[in-house]
Parts: sequence; structure tokens; C-alpha cells
Amino acid sequence: MLHHKDPSQIYGTTILAVRKNGKVAIAGDGQVTLGQTVLKSNAKKIRKLGDGSIIGGFAGATADAFTLFERLEAKLEQYPNQLMRACVELAKDWRTDKYLRRLEAMMIVVDKNISLVLTGNGDVLEPEDGIAGIGSGGNYALAAARALFEIEGLSAEEIVKKSMKVAADLCVYTNENIVIEIL
Repeated sequence: MLHHKDPSQIYGTTILAVRKNGKVAIAGDGQVTLGQTVLKSNAKKIRKLGDGSIIGGFAGATADAFTLFERLEAKLEQYPNQLMRACVELAKDWRTDKYLRRLEAMMIVVDKNISLVLTGNGDVLEPEDGIAGIGSGGNYALAAARALFEIEGLSAEEIVKKSMKVAADLCVYTNENIVIEIL
């Protein structure tokens, strides 16, 4: 979870990925805040990468996230069809590069086979249960998704929709303007 140390810094988002029955859904809310003020309610924090077979979502500073997305796309060109390898290489750069080390963001990236959480600490984590949440409302959405996952008949898309609603109800930095992408 991102900690809100500086009230003059832009914060606030929830990103959630759920993998179930051969499908993966990733969702992000649209709220961007500066201190106690909502600057934008319809930001798009989820985007397709490469040829569209990979989806990423970010929490943190927008410019930092776009820099990381660009770097990840370059790694994906270098290591085609190897999301884990590309993410590990990005994490190495992120941790060791003097410029990248200052970037404040977290990412969830998914393809048809794998879900990963990337952090500036050099972490490339694959959630055991195929469910990952980041951002200020990430833990709320994650808890809801884990509870809903057990319900028969709910798809990955339905789980992220319902879980993001829970996060929006609980986290003041998350709204109900949700974007969902599915693979």
C-alpha cells in the first residue's frame, strides 16, 4: 500500500487483478487526488501493453508509472512472450538505476498465464491465489476479492467489479469510475 507522506503529492488509486477459470480481469478506479482535493475522477490507470496480450495497472505518480510502462514495453520487445523475464529485468533496472530508483509507483501486470506485482524495491511477486491488489484501496479490494472468489458462478470480471465497489465505499482515495480489461 502506498503511504501518503506528503499532502502536496498526487495519490490515490485502487488496482485489482483476479484470475479465475482461465480468465484474468484487471480493474482500476479513476480518482486522482492532491492532498484532500479530487483533481480528476476519470483517469485511466489500466492499459494494454505490447500487442495487447498484456495488461498493466499502476498506483502512484502518473509520470513515474508511464515511464515504467515504457521501460516494460522495451523489455517485452527484448524478451517477447516472456512476461516474467521482462518484469525481472525491469525490476533490476528499477532498483539499481539512479533515475528509476526515485520513481514512486507500483504495478500489476498480467498476461493469459501469469499475474505479477512489481515494486520499486525490486519485488516481482506472483500472488499464490491469482488475486492481487495495490494502491490506497488495494487491501480492501483484495480482501473482498478473496471472499468473493469462493462463490460458485462468479467470473473474474464480476469479482473485480464487486470488489472495486467495496474499495470505493471504504477508501476515500478510490471512486466508482472503474475501468476493467479482460484477457
